[in-house]
Amino acid sequence: MIGRDLAGPYRSRLPEGVSIRDDERLVVVPRVMMIAAKPDIPDA
Repeated sequence: MIGRDLAGPYRSRLPEGVSIRDDERLVVVPRVMMIAAKPDIPDA
């Protein structure tokens, strides 16, 4: 996944019970990228 690492700034804003481990990153993917990728993502 390529995106901006926002684990630090978002850590305090996560819902209760959700955490980010030291070896994980929270990556924000821009909407425009998700829309462009949609044809390659299978429907559930």
